[in-house]
Amino acid sequence: MSSAARFFMHPEGRVESSDIGPGTRVWAFAHILEGARIGADCNICDHTFIEGGAVVGDRVTIKCGVQLWNGVTLEDDVFVGPNATFTNDPLPRSRRAPAEYARTLVKRGASIGANATLLPGITVGAGAMVGAGAVVTRDVPPRAIVVGNPAAVSGFVNDVNEGIEPREPRAPAASWGKTPLIAGAGLYELPRVTDGRGHLSFAETNHSLPFPVVRYFLVFGVPSREIRGEHAHRTLDQFLVCVHGNCSVRLFDGDASEEILLNRPDLGLHVPPLVWTTEYKYSPDAVLLVLASDVYREEDYIREVDEYLALKGEVHDPVS
Repeated sequence: MSSAARFFMHPEGRVESSDIGPGTRVWAFAHILEGARIGADCNICDHTFIEGGAVVGDRVTIKCGVQLWNGVTLEDDVFVGPNATFTNDPLPRSRRAPAEYARTLVKRGASIGANATLLPGITVGAGAMVGAGAVVTRDVPPRAIVVGNPAAVSGFVNDVNEGIEPREPRAPAASWGKTPLIAGAGLYELPRVTDGRGHLSFAETNHSLPFPVVRYFLVFGVPSREIRGEHAHRTLDQFLVCVHGNCSVRLFDGDASEEILLNRPDLGLHVPPLVWTTEYKYSPDAVLLVLASDVYREEDYIREVDEYLALKGEVHDPVS
């Protein structure tokens, strides 16, 4: 059976590549150059252009008016909205090609909204959502929702039902108590003492705090569009208190996620080992105090989400 017989091509489409997967549909006025690689069961809509050197995985949808250039790779189950724009040369000049084009990677299950623009060399993480019209100037974390120009993280995809809104931050169940969270994490209401001189809050090892403290560090002066964390620890416990201002903390256990707003100095968040943690939405005046159960050890960090998921033993499919 010829390769042409294995996929559908509209009579007004043009396919010069011989590397097209079975079940793929190429619609009117789409043009795929020689050297492009297209996987199985893809939907290539009208007025798309795919250059030689571009790579498209399986079950990818590319809506109308999209161009994929040499150096662009879309992994399996990616969605690209109409008129989204990819680039591959950071310093383009007429009739002057670079020695090598920048590599842009959109990982499995990510979605690119209509009219979004991605600068060259960007990696969009698995399951991420790029909002319509966003201008993406830097890498996008897995499952992050980015919007605006320049694009910034506004939330994370709901890990339970793949909705595009993050969950509302939770509040403690009762004062002086603990609210259980996912993966053994906990939100603690710490004591507050108030008199005419002001307020005082405190915590005690083996009483208010769930582990003996060996180290502390402070995070402050974080620009509002920046994110921190994006890692898990193998053995380390941490206890987070935003002593001034506010920030949001996203917890992810390989299956579900939860977002917590830390916005007062008598509210603490315990993060046990093997919980992927991201801090973002810092207010300009935010000061985050982190208490840790051990000294700094780089080997305790898990900095790649794929390594984390493998360690957790999760079978993770961002589009299921």
